[in-house]
Amino acid sequence: MIEYKSPAFYQSSFALCFAAVVVFANLHLLQPLLPVLSREYALTPLQTSWAYGVSTLTLGISLLVYAALSDAWGRKTLLVITLLGMTCTTLALTQVESFTALLCWRALLGVFLGGLPAVAIAYMGEEYTKPALVAAVGVYISANSLGGISGRLVAGALADIGHWQWVFWPVTLLGALSCYLIWRYLPAAKGFIAKPFALRQALADNLYHLRQPVLLLSYLIGGLNFFIFLNQYTYIAFVLSDAPYNLSSFWIGLLFVTYFTGTVGSAISGKVALKLPVPLGMALGVLVLMLGTLITLSSSLWLIVSGFFINAFGFFLCHSLASSWVNQCASRAKASASALYLVFYYVGASSGGLYLQPFWQWQGWSGIVVGALLMYSVTLLLCVVLWRRSTVQ
Repeated sequence: MIEYKSPAFYQSSFALCFAAVVVFANLHLLQPLLPVLSREYALTPLQTSWAYGVSTLTLGISLLVYAALSDAWGRKTLLVITLLGMTCTTLALTQVESFTALLCWRALLGVFLGGLPAVAIAYMGEEYTKPALVAAVGVYISANSLGGISGRLVAGALADIGHWQWVFWPVTLLGALSCYLIWRYLPAAKGFIAKPFALRQALADNLYHLRQPVLLLSYLIGGLNFFIFLNQYTYIAFVLSDAPYNLSSFWIGLLFVTYFTGTVGSAISGKVALKLPVPLGMALGVLVLMLGTLITLSSSLWLIVSGFFINAFGFFLCHSLASSWVNQCASRAKASASALYLVFYYVGASSGGLYLQPFWQWQGWSGIVVGALLMYSVTLLLCVVLWRRSTVQ
Protein backbone atom coordinates (compact mmCIF):
# COMPACT_ATOMS: atom_id res chain seq x y z
CA MET A 1 0.00 0.00 0.00
CA ILE A 2 1.16 3.54 -0.74
CA GLU A 3 1.64 5.43 2.52
CA TYR A 4 0.72 9.08 3.04
CA LYS A 5 3.67 11.47 2.43
CA SER A 6 5.88 8.70 1.06
CA PRO A 7 7.85 9.33 -2.18
CA ALA A 8 5.47 6.98 -4.02
CA PHE A 9 2.51 8.98 -2.71
CA TYR A 10 3.85 12.29 -3.99
CA GLN A 11 4.93 10.86 -7.35
CA SER A 12 1.74 8.95 -8.09
CA SER A 13 -0.54 11.73 -6.84
CA PHE A 14 1.28 14.29 -8.96
CA ALA A 15 1.03 12.05 -12.04
CA LEU A 16 -2.72 11.50 -11.58
CA CYS A 17 -3.42 15.17 -10.80
CA PHE A 18 -1.35 16.40 -13.75
CA ALA A 19 -3.25 14.02 -16.03
CA ALA A 20 -6.55 15.30 -14.56
CA VAL A 21 -5.61 18.91 -15.34
CA VAL A 22 -4.81 17.97 -18.96
CA VAL A 23 -7.93 15.82 -19.43
CA PHE A 24 -10.37 18.42 -18.13
CA ALA A 25 -8.58 21.30 -19.85
CA ASN A 26 -8.95 19.35 -23.10
CA LEU A 27 -12.62 18.66 -22.45
CA HIS A 28 -13.63 22.25 -21.70
CA LEU A 29 -11.26 24.42 -23.76
CA LEU A 30 -13.68 25.01 -26.65
CA GLN A 31 -16.46 26.53 -24.53
CA PRO A 32 -15.24 30.18 -24.55
CA LEU A 33 -14.41 29.83 -28.26
CA LEU A 34 -17.94 28.98 -29.41
CA PRO A 35 -18.73 32.56 -30.60
CA VAL A 36 -15.51 32.46 -32.67
CA LEU A 37 -16.47 29.10 -34.20
CA SER A 38 -19.99 30.37 -34.89
CA ARG A 39 -18.62 33.31 -36.90
CA GLU A 40 -15.98 31.24 -38.71
CA TYR A 41 -18.34 28.48 -39.83
CA ALA A 42 -21.54 30.62 -40.06
CA LEU A 43 -23.46 28.44 -37.60
CA THR A 44 -26.16 29.02 -35.01
CA PRO A 45 -25.24 28.86 -31.30
CA LEU A 46 -26.90 25.42 -31.01
CA GLN A 47 -25.01 24.02 -33.99
CA THR A 48 -21.73 25.44 -32.73
CA SER A 49 -22.27 24.15 -29.19
CA TRP A 50 -21.98 20.57 -30.44
CA ALA A 51 -18.25 21.10 -30.98
CA TYR A 52 -18.09 21.25 -27.20
CA GLY A 53 -21.06 19.09 -26.22
CA VAL A 54 -20.20 16.06 -28.35
CA SER A 55 -17.11 15.37 -26.22
CA THR A 56 -19.08 15.45 -22.97
CA LEU A 57 -21.64 13.12 -24.54
CA THR A 58 -19.13 10.48 -25.68
CA LEU A 59 -17.19 10.83 -22.41
CA GLY A 60 -20.36 10.10 -20.44
CA ILE A 61 -21.28 7.07 -22.54
CA SER A 62 -17.72 5.68 -22.37
CA LEU A 63 -17.90 5.55 -18.57
CA LEU A 64 -20.38 2.67 -18.86
CA VAL A 65 -17.62 0.54 -20.38
CA TYR A 66 -14.39 1.68 -18.75
CA ALA A 67 -15.15 0.59 -15.18
CA ALA A 68 -15.71 -2.99 -16.34
CA LEU A 69 -12.77 -2.90 -18.78
CA SER A 70 -10.37 -1.70 -16.10
CA ASP A 71 -11.41 -4.63 -13.90
CA ALA A 72 -10.09 -6.92 -16.63
CA TRP A 73 -7.14 -4.94 -18.03
CA GLY A 74 -5.90 -3.14 -14.95
CA ARG A 75 -6.20 0.54 -13.99
CA LYS A 76 -2.75 1.67 -15.11
CA THR A 77 -2.98 -0.07 -18.49
CA LEU A 78 -6.29 1.58 -19.26
CA LEU A 79 -4.98 4.98 -18.15
CA VAL A 80 -1.94 4.78 -20.44
CA ILE A 81 -4.01 3.61 -23.44
CA THR A 82 -6.66 6.32 -23.07
CA LEU A 83 -4.14 9.11 -22.44
CA LEU A 84 -2.23 8.07 -25.56
CA GLY A 85 -5.48 8.10 -27.50
CA MET A 86 -6.29 11.56 -26.11
CA THR A 87 -2.87 12.88 -27.17
CA CYS A 88 -3.07 11.53 -30.72
CA THR A 89 -6.63 12.78 -31.17
CA THR A 90 -5.72 16.25 -29.91
CA LEU A 91 -2.83 16.33 -32.39
CA ALA A 92 -5.29 15.51 -35.19
CA LEU A 93 -7.45 18.46 -34.11
CA THR A 94 -4.62 20.86 -34.98
CA GLN A 95 -5.20 19.96 -38.65
CA VAL A 96 -9.00 20.00 -39.02
CA GLU A 97 -10.36 22.22 -41.79
CA SER A 98 -14.12 21.68 -41.59
CA PHE A 99 -16.67 21.79 -38.79
CA THR A 100 -17.69 18.20 -39.57
CA ALA A 101 -14.11 17.04 -39.06
CA LEU A 102 -13.96 19.01 -35.82
CA LEU A 103 -17.09 17.24 -34.56
CA CYS A 104 -15.81 13.78 -35.49
CA TRP A 105 -12.44 14.21 -33.81
CA ARG A 106 -13.99 15.82 -30.72
CA ALA A 107 -16.41 12.87 -30.45
CA LEU A 108 -13.48 10.42 -30.54
CA LEU A 109 -11.58 12.60 -28.09
CA GLY A 110 -14.42 12.31 -25.57
CA VAL A 111 -14.16 8.52 -25.67
CA PHE A 112 -10.50 8.70 -24.64
CA LEU A 113 -11.08 11.44 -22.06
CA GLY A 114 -13.38 9.11 -20.13
CA GLY A 115 -10.56 6.77 -19.07
CA LEU A 116 -9.11 8.89 -16.28
CA PRO A 117 -12.33 9.89 -14.45
CA ALA A 118 -13.54 6.29 -14.73
CA VAL A 119 -10.59 4.66 -12.93
CA ALA A 120 -8.39 7.21 -11.12
CA ILE A 121 -10.20 7.10 -7.78
CA ALA A 122 -10.63 3.32 -8.07
CA TYR A 123 -6.83 3.03 -8.40
CA MET A 124 -6.31 5.20 -5.32
CA GLY A 125 -8.81 3.15 -3.35
CA GLU A 126 -6.95 -0.07 -4.11
CA GLU A 127 -3.37 1.15 -3.74
CA TYR A 128 -3.42 3.92 -1.09
CA THR A 129 -3.76 3.63 2.66
CA LYS A 130 -6.82 5.40 4.09
CA PRO A 131 -4.97 8.62 5.14
CA ALA A 132 -3.26 8.75 1.75
CA LEU A 133 -6.57 8.15 -0.05
CA VAL A 134 -8.38 10.98 1.75
CA ALA A 135 -5.59 13.45 0.98
CA ALA A 136 -5.11 12.36 -2.64
CA VAL A 137 -8.79 12.37 -3.59
CA GLY A 138 -9.22 15.93 -2.35
CA VAL A 139 -6.28 17.16 -4.41
CA TYR A 140 -7.39 15.12 -7.44
CA ILE A 141 -10.88 16.68 -7.42
CA SER A 142 -9.29 20.13 -7.16
CA ALA A 143 -7.13 19.25 -10.18
CA ASN A 144 -10.30 18.47 -12.15
CA SER A 145 -11.61 21.98 -11.48
CA LEU A 146 -8.23 23.57 -12.17
CA GLY A 147 -8.07 21.79 -15.52
CA GLY A 148 -11.49 23.01 -16.57
CA ILE A 149 -10.71 26.61 -15.62
CA SER A 150 -7.17 26.70 -17.04
CA GLY A 151 -8.20 25.11 -20.34
CA ARG A 152 -10.82 27.79 -20.91
CA LEU A 153 -8.46 30.61 -19.92
CA VAL A 154 -5.61 29.40 -22.14
CA ALA A 155 -7.96 28.82 -25.09
CA GLY A 156 -9.39 32.32 -24.81
CA ALA A 157 -5.93 33.88 -24.61
CA LEU A 158 -4.54 31.97 -27.60
CA ALA A 159 -7.61 32.75 -29.71
CA ASP A 160 -7.06 36.46 -29.04
CA ILE A 161 -3.42 36.45 -30.13
CA GLY A 162 -3.71 34.00 -33.02
CA HIS A 163 -6.04 31.27 -34.22
CA TRP A 164 -8.42 29.16 -32.13
CA GLN A 165 -6.70 25.93 -33.29
CA TRP A 166 -3.45 27.02 -31.66
CA VAL A 167 -4.75 25.82 -28.31
CA PHE A 168 -4.50 22.18 -29.39
CA TRP A 169 -0.70 22.32 -29.73
CA PRO A 170 0.18 22.95 -26.04
CA VAL A 171 -2.53 20.52 -24.95
CA THR A 172 -1.01 17.85 -27.22
CA LEU A 173 2.41 18.36 -25.62
CA LEU A 174 0.92 18.26 -22.12
CA GLY A 175 -0.99 15.11 -23.05
CA ALA A 176 2.25 13.41 -24.11
CA LEU A 177 3.84 14.46 -20.82
CA SER A 178 0.88 13.07 -18.85
CA CYS A 179 1.33 9.70 -20.60
CA TYR A 180 4.98 9.62 -19.56
CA LEU A 181 4.24 10.61 -15.96
CA ILE A 182 1.58 7.92 -15.56
CA TRP A 183 3.80 5.27 -17.18
CA ARG A 184 6.88 6.27 -15.19
CA TYR A 185 5.57 7.26 -11.76
CA LEU A 186 2.32 5.38 -11.19
CA PRO A 187 3.37 2.22 -9.31
CA ALA A 188 2.31 -1.15 -10.62
CA ALA A 189 -0.88 -2.31 -8.94
CA LYS A 190 -0.53 -4.52 -5.88
CA GLY A 191 -4.08 -4.40 -4.55
CA PHE A 192 -5.69 -5.03 -7.95
CA ILE A 193 -7.29 -8.41 -8.67
CA ALA A 194 -8.16 -8.92 -12.32
CA LYS A 195 -11.69 -10.02 -13.17
CA PRO A 196 -12.86 -11.28 -16.56
CA PHE A 197 -14.83 -8.71 -18.51
CA ALA A 198 -18.47 -9.60 -17.84
CA LEU A 199 -20.81 -7.50 -19.97
CA ARG A 200 -23.89 -9.27 -18.67
CA GLN A 201 -22.99 -8.56 -15.04
CA ALA A 202 -22.19 -4.92 -15.81
CA LEU A 203 -25.57 -4.49 -17.51
CA ALA A 204 -27.33 -6.25 -14.64
CA ASP A 205 -25.69 -3.95 -12.08
CA ASN A 206 -26.66 -0.82 -14.00
CA LEU A 207 -30.23 -2.03 -14.44
CA TYR A 208 -30.41 -2.77 -10.72
CA HIS A 209 -29.29 0.78 -9.86
CA LEU A 210 -31.83 2.32 -12.23
CA ARG A 211 -34.61 0.37 -10.51
CA GLN A 212 -33.76 1.91 -7.12
CA PRO A 213 -35.94 5.05 -6.79
CA VAL A 214 -33.52 6.81 -4.43
CA LEU A 215 -30.59 6.29 -6.81
CA LEU A 216 -32.58 7.17 -9.92
CA LEU A 217 -33.78 10.42 -8.35
CA SER A 218 -30.19 11.29 -7.40
CA TYR A 219 -29.05 10.60 -10.97
CA LEU A 220 -31.78 12.84 -12.36
CA ILE A 221 -30.96 15.67 -9.94
CA GLY A 222 -27.25 15.61 -10.85
CA GLY A 223 -27.91 15.28 -14.57
CA LEU A 224 -30.61 17.96 -14.81
CA ASN A 225 -28.57 20.46 -12.80
CA PHE A 226 -25.56 20.09 -15.13
CA PHE A 227 -28.03 20.04 -18.05
CA ILE A 228 -28.75 23.71 -17.29
CA PHE A 229 -25.71 24.99 -15.37
CA LEU A 230 -23.04 24.20 -17.98
CA ASN A 231 -25.13 25.37 -20.91
CA GLN A 232 -25.88 28.71 -19.26
CA TYR A 233 -22.16 29.41 -19.72
CA THR A 234 -22.43 28.44 -23.38
CA TYR A 235 -25.21 30.92 -24.12
CA ILE A 236 -23.84 33.74 -21.97
CA ALA A 237 -20.67 33.56 -24.07
CA PHE A 238 -22.72 34.64 -27.11
CA VAL A 239 -24.34 37.44 -25.06
CA LEU A 240 -21.01 38.81 -23.86
CA SER A 241 -19.32 38.58 -27.26
CA ASP A 242 -22.02 40.80 -28.77
CA ALA A 243 -22.96 44.44 -28.16
CA PRO A 244 -22.96 46.20 -25.76
CA TYR A 245 -20.27 44.09 -24.06
CA ASN A 246 -18.17 43.03 -27.10
CA LEU A 247 -15.84 40.92 -24.95
CA SER A 248 -12.98 39.02 -26.58
CA SER A 249 -12.40 35.28 -26.15
CA PHE A 250 -9.88 35.96 -23.38
CA TRP A 251 -12.35 37.92 -21.26
CA ILE A 252 -15.10 35.37 -21.88
CA GLY A 253 -12.67 32.69 -20.73
CA LEU A 254 -12.14 34.65 -17.52
CA LEU A 255 -15.84 34.18 -16.72
CA PHE A 256 -15.02 30.60 -15.77
CA VAL A 257 -13.03 31.84 -12.79
CA THR A 258 -16.50 31.86 -11.22
CA TYR A 259 -16.00 28.10 -10.76
CA PHE A 260 -13.77 28.89 -7.78
CA THR A 261 -16.85 29.50 -5.61
CA GLY A 262 -17.82 25.95 -6.54
CA THR A 263 -14.75 24.79 -4.64
CA VAL A 264 -16.19 26.49 -1.55
CA GLY A 265 -19.58 24.86 -2.17
CA SER A 266 -17.95 21.43 -2.43
CA ALA A 267 -15.85 22.04 0.68
CA ILE A 268 -18.81 22.92 2.91
CA SER A 269 -21.09 20.17 1.57
CA GLY A 270 -19.98 17.83 4.35
CA LYS A 271 -20.95 20.38 7.00
CA VAL A 272 -24.31 20.96 5.30
CA ALA A 273 -24.93 17.19 5.38
CA LEU A 274 -24.43 17.24 9.14
CA LYS A 275 -27.02 20.00 9.61
CA LEU A 276 -29.66 18.97 7.06
CA PRO A 277 -30.89 15.74 5.46
CA VAL A 278 -28.82 15.33 2.30
CA PRO A 279 -31.79 15.74 -0.12
CA LEU A 280 -32.69 19.04 1.57
CA GLY A 281 -29.06 20.10 1.25
CA MET A 282 -29.37 19.40 -2.48
CA ALA A 283 -32.57 21.49 -2.53
CA LEU A 284 -30.66 24.34 -0.88
CA GLY A 285 -28.08 24.17 -3.68
CA VAL A 286 -30.85 24.36 -6.29
CA LEU A 287 -32.40 27.41 -4.59
CA VAL A 288 -29.00 29.13 -4.68
CA LEU A 289 -28.79 28.28 -8.40
CA MET A 290 -32.18 29.90 -8.97
CA LEU A 291 -31.09 33.04 -7.11
CA GLY A 292 -27.89 33.36 -9.14
CA THR A 293 -29.78 32.82 -12.38
CA LEU A 294 -32.25 35.61 -11.54
CA ILE A 295 -29.38 38.02 -10.85
CA THR A 296 -27.99 37.46 -14.37
CA LEU A 297 -31.07 39.22 -15.79
CA SER A 298 -29.33 42.50 -14.97
CA SER A 299 -27.70 44.42 -17.80
CA SER A 300 -24.72 45.18 -15.54
CA LEU A 301 -21.70 43.05 -16.41
CA TRP A 302 -20.63 42.92 -12.75
CA LEU A 303 -24.03 41.64 -11.65
CA ILE A 304 -24.03 39.03 -14.42
CA VAL A 305 -20.63 37.80 -13.24
CA SER A 306 -21.83 37.87 -9.61
CA GLY A 307 -24.80 35.72 -10.62
CA PHE A 308 -22.44 33.13 -12.09
CA PHE A 309 -20.32 33.14 -8.93
CA ILE A 310 -23.50 32.36 -6.97
CA ASN A 311 -24.54 29.72 -9.52
CA ALA A 312 -21.24 27.88 -9.23
CA PHE A 313 -21.51 27.76 -5.43
CA GLY A 314 -25.03 26.33 -5.57
CA PHE A 315 -24.28 23.85 -8.32
CA PHE A 316 -21.21 22.30 -6.72
CA LEU A 317 -22.90 22.18 -3.32
CA CYS A 318 -25.73 20.12 -4.84
CA HIS A 319 -23.40 18.05 -7.03
CA SER A 320 -21.10 17.11 -4.13
CA LEU A 321 -24.04 16.08 -1.96
CA ALA A 322 -25.68 14.09 -4.76
CA SER A 323 -22.53 12.17 -5.72
CA SER A 324 -21.74 11.26 -2.11
CA TRP A 325 -25.39 10.30 -1.55
CA VAL A 326 -25.21 7.83 -4.45
CA ASN A 327 -22.21 6.10 -2.92
CA GLN A 328 -23.93 6.02 0.46
CA CYS A 329 -27.21 4.59 -0.83
CA ALA A 330 -25.88 2.00 -3.31
CA SER A 331 -26.31 -1.42 -1.69
CA ARG A 332 -24.04 -3.22 -4.17
CA ALA A 333 -21.63 -2.49 -7.05
CA LYS A 334 -20.84 0.97 -5.68
CA ALA A 335 -18.32 1.69 -8.45
CA SER A 336 -20.90 1.16 -11.19
CA ALA A 337 -23.47 3.18 -9.18
CA SER A 338 -21.07 6.14 -9.08
CA ALA A 339 -20.17 5.68 -12.76
CA LEU A 340 -23.85 5.74 -13.68
CA TYR A 341 -24.22 9.04 -11.83
CA LEU A 342 -21.44 10.47 -14.00
CA VAL A 343 -23.16 9.14 -17.13
CA PHE A 344 -26.28 11.16 -16.27
CA TYR A 345 -24.05 14.10 -15.33
CA TYR A 346 -22.16 14.29 -18.62
CA VAL A 347 -25.01 13.27 -20.92
CA GLY A 348 -27.07 16.00 -19.24
CA ALA A 349 -24.29 18.51 -19.92
CA SER A 350 -24.15 17.61 -23.60
CA SER A 351 -27.90 17.80 -24.23
CA GLY A 352 -28.94 20.91 -22.29
CA GLY A 353 -28.29 23.16 -25.27
CA LEU A 354 -31.10 21.43 -27.19
CA TYR A 355 -33.57 22.26 -24.43
CA LEU A 356 -32.43 25.89 -24.04
CA GLN A 357 -32.24 26.72 -27.77
CA PRO A 358 -36.02 27.46 -28.21
CA PHE A 359 -35.86 29.78 -25.19
CA TRP A 360 -32.85 31.53 -26.75
CA GLN A 361 -34.68 32.01 -30.04
CA TRP A 362 -37.73 33.30 -28.17
CA GLN A 363 -36.22 35.97 -25.91
CA GLY A 364 -32.42 35.70 -25.98
CA TRP A 365 -30.83 35.62 -22.53
CA SER A 366 -34.14 36.41 -20.78
CA GLY A 367 -35.54 33.29 -22.42
CA ILE A 368 -32.57 31.25 -21.20
CA VAL A 369 -33.31 32.42 -17.65
CA VAL A 370 -36.96 31.36 -17.98
CA GLY A 371 -35.97 27.93 -19.33
CA ALA A 372 -33.37 27.51 -16.59
CA LEU A 373 -35.78 28.42 -13.80
CA LEU A 374 -38.38 25.99 -15.15
CA MET A 375 -35.90 23.10 -15.11
CA TYR A 376 -34.44 24.08 -11.74
CA SER A 377 -38.02 24.00 -10.41
CA VAL A 378 -38.33 20.41 -11.65
CA THR A 379 -35.01 19.56 -9.98
CA LEU A 380 -36.17 21.19 -6.75
CA LEU A 381 -39.32 19.06 -6.83
CA LEU A 382 -37.18 15.94 -7.33
CA CYS A 383 -35.14 16.90 -4.25
CA VAL A 384 -38.34 17.11 -2.19
CA VAL A 385 -39.53 13.73 -3.53
CA LEU A 386 -36.13 12.23 -2.71
CA TRP A 387 -36.29 13.65 0.81
CA ARG A 388 -39.73 12.15 1.38
CA ARG A 389 -38.66 8.76 0.02
CA SER A 390 -35.50 8.71 2.12
CA THR A 391 -37.45 9.47 5.31
CA VAL A 392 -39.85 6.59 4.60
CA GLN A 393 -37.07 4.03 4.12
